[in-house]
Amino acid sequence: MSFDRTIRIAPSILSADFANFGAEIRAIETEGADWVHVDVMDGHFVPNLTFGPMAVKAFRPHVTTVMDVHLMIAPVDPYIDAFAEAGADILTAHVEAGPHIHRTLQAIRGAGMRAGVALNPGTPAEAVAHLLDLVDVVCVMTVNPGFGGQKFIDMTDKIRCLRAMIGDRPVHIEIDGGVDPVTAPLVVAAGADVLVAGSAVFRGGSAGNSAPYGANIRAIRAAAEATRDAA
Repeated sequence: MSFDRTIRIAPSILSADFANFGAEIRAIETEGADWVHVDVMDGHFVPNLTFGPMAVKAFRPHVTTVMDVHLMIAPVDPYIDAFAEAGADILTAHVEAGPHIHRTLQAIRGAGMRAGVALNPGTPAEAVAHLLDLVDVVCVMTVNPGFGGQKFIDMTDKIRCLRAMIGDRPVHIEIDGGVDPVTAPLVVAAGADVLVAGSAVFRGGSAGNSAPYGANIRAIRAAAEATRDAA
């Protein structure tokens, strides 16, 4: 797949109607989503329980763009093959989730997926300095992971540091947490190009009334692109 730094909006289906995932995924894609972000939480690494490989497999037939699966679990390695078989396009593991993140990223790529590494707010950019040739995505958490709808934590210095470290490598910088039309310009100006948004996308709409989803996606994209155009 060709690489570019076009702004991508990746709605998190953690904010979707849990009783209607297929229709919700189709709705956000129709309304302009570039990726579909799936937050996997284990109640151990983070204080919440969400989806497993079986759920991801059920989502897969409805996703026509990119299924971006974010593992907030520990350990990661025993589940890599299951998420590959479920159809994840991108599988992201946290650098904090285990002692052998290098091995984990190799295994993700070895299973045929693109590999992502995520950083919690308290983890410095330097933690991934020696991993950048093994990843396709660096995900910067701008909330403490575990729940949707949290207040944005300013990580722009970390994003700028990562952007400088990445250089001309084909690696996306993804932002997860509190992204909306106000915060999107801040992170894009610092170097981000993939924006995960949950409540800011799903607010005000439904699978049967998806126009608000489209308006919300366009508002985030417009705010982000305006900042980039002004640079």
